[in-house]
Amino acid sequence: MGLTSEQRAARRLAAALEPVVGQVYFSPEAHSNYESLGFDASPTTVRGVAMPDGPAYFTSRGSLLGQVPGSVVAAAFGVFNPEVVDVCVGLGWTRTDAATIRTARADGAVAQLRRILGPSPDGVELVAEALGRGAAAAAVAGRPLAAGVQALDVPDDPLAAAWHHGDLLREHRGDSHTASWIGQGLTATEIGLLTELYWGLPMRSYSRTRAWSEAQFDAAEASLRERGLLDGDGFSEAGRTLRERIEVTTDAQVQPVLDAIGDDLGAVCDLMEPWGAAIRDAHGYPASGPHDLAAR
Repeated sequence: MGLTSEQRAARRLAAALEPVVGQVYFSPEAHSNYESLGFDASPTTVRGVAMPDGPAYFTSRGSLLGQVPGSVVAAAFGVFNPEVVDVCVGLGWTRTDAATIRTARADGAVAQLRRILGPSPDGVELVAEALGRGAAAAAVAGRPLAAGVQALDVPDDPLAAAWHHGDLLREHRGDSHTASWIGQGLTATEIGLLTELYWGLPMRSYSRTRAWSEAQFDAAEASLRERGLLDGDGFSEAGRTLRERIEVTTDAQVQPVLDAIGDDLGAVCDLMEPWGAAIRDAHGYPASGPHDLAAR
């Protein structure tokens, strides 16, 4: 069964936002800001894209929640091994505080956008205003990271405001997605394995970036097989249906955002999609990701 127009719209918005907002985790300007706070430099580049330092990543994004323990950050992020997150965030709080690294994060994100797109790319006022309407309509109950962004002041500069609102909407979908897979009785390791199959990747490939051990993968895979969600090295019919249900449930939670953006949604995506392409061309975000493979 094909997607509804609402589901297609929700996924188009998510895809348009991803490189424009998610570039913060690969921004050389952000990495430099974190280095000035005592974090390590980007540890490596992959096809020209600077990868994030682990403690800087977990501490900077986790700062949206305030200066909380690593266990709280791990719970909000959902899909990472909590033992690793706890160590990284604990180290981070010996180097900086939440307000300082939050500012470093936002400044680094916007600085990369200005370098690649210019200080005022065409249509930025429309994007900022429309995403702002969507952000105002995004329910944050049960969505801690989105609530953390919502609690911050909105910048006056249109490009900074567009990134800020986009950050909220990206976290809102992520929080909503976490609620969806938790509601299906899955663990973090299990959703990682199912998502790899959903993206067309082998199990235990991309999800290794979430720091799970082989023993944890073994237990998750055994659980999924016991539930009848796997068939050989791929989905069973039940598994494919459940994984798509998670995405559809996530789309439904985003509907108030789409309603608030309204007729501007197409124009907003038409503007942001070339921005995302430019960011990727400039090595500000990976040229492709596993979610791109899923559409092929």
